Amino acid sequence: MDPAGQADKDFTSARRKAFLRRIGAFLRNDPASNQLLSFDEVKKALGAVEQVYLGLREVPVEKIVGSVGRHRDFDRAFLPSKGDLGTRWKKIDQMMNRAEELPPVNLYKLGDAYFVQDGNHRVSVARIQGVEMIDAEVTELRSRVPIDSALTARDLLHKLEHRHLLERLPIDRVLPEIKVQFSDVGDYRRLATYIEAHGFRLSQLWRRYVSPEEVLRDWYEYSYRPIADMIREERVLDAFPDRTELDLYLWIINHREHLALEARDESVTPSAAKDDILKRGRWLGRISRERA
Repeated sequence: MDPAGQADKDFTSARRKAFLRRIGAFLRNDPASNQLLSFDEVKKALGAVEQVYLGLREVPVEKIVGSVGRHRDFDRAFLPSKGDLGTRWKKIDQMMNRAEELPPVNLYKLGDAYFVQDGNHRVSVARIQGVEMIDAEVTELRSRVPIDSALTARDLLHKLEHRHLLERLPIDRVLPEIKVQFSDVGDYRRLATYIEAHGFRLSQLWRRYVSPEEVLRDWYEYSYRPIADMIREERVLDAFPDRTELDLYLWIINHREHLALEARDESVTPSAAKDDILKRGRWLGRISRERA
C-alpha cells in the first residue's frame, strides 16, 4: 500500500477506536475517564509553582495524559476526536512510516504525568503505531500534591482540596509517612478542621502558642497512630476494600463522638466505634447482596 493510502487507513482506524472509546465511557457512565487532561486545569488544582528544565529525555508515551491547549482535540488515549485533524495527522503518520527523523516533542512534567506543549499530532500517531518511548524536551513543574499518570479529570477536585489541606497544615513535610487520600472530597477539609481543633485544645492545655508542626506531631502520636495501628492490626480495611486508611480514621473518630453523645458516656472508645462500624458495614453489605 502506498504511504498516502496507509496514512488514510491509519487515521480511519484511529477515529474508529476513538469513537468506540467514547461509547464505552458513556456506557460506563464515566466520560471523565476518557478525557485528555487540560494542563491549565491540572496546574490550577495543584498550585504548581517551581519550574525546572530537565532537557532532552525519552518519555513513555502512555504517561502523556494531557495537553496545554488541545485537550479537546484528542481523547485520553491521544486518539483524534475530530475529523479535521486528518491533514496534519496523516502527514506525520507518513513521515513516521518512512522512519523520517522528527523533532522531539515539548512536554511539561507534573509528578509522573506528562502534558504536551508542542507535538500533539506526533504523540497521537506514536500511540496508534504502538511506539512506547518518544524523545521530548521536558520541563518539570513541582507541586506539593502528588500525582501520577492515572490521574483523570474526575480526580482534580480531590487534588484541589488536597492542596488546600496542605496550605492549612504542612502534613507532607511533618508527617510524610501518611498517605493523604480520601474517598469523599469533603473529608480533606474535615480532617483539617479536626486537627486544628486538636491544636486549639493543646494551646488551652499548655497555655501557649502551639505551632502547626507541634500540633501535627501530637495529633499523630495520640490520635491518629493508635487508631491507624488498630485498623492495620485488625485488617479493618479488608471489610471496606474501596476505602482508605484515612477514610476509616475519620469514620471511627466521628462515630465514637456520635456513640458517646447518644449514650451520654464519654468513655466510649475508638475500638467500640470500630466494632459498631464493622457490624453496620456487614449488615449493609448483606442487605445489598440480598437486593441484588
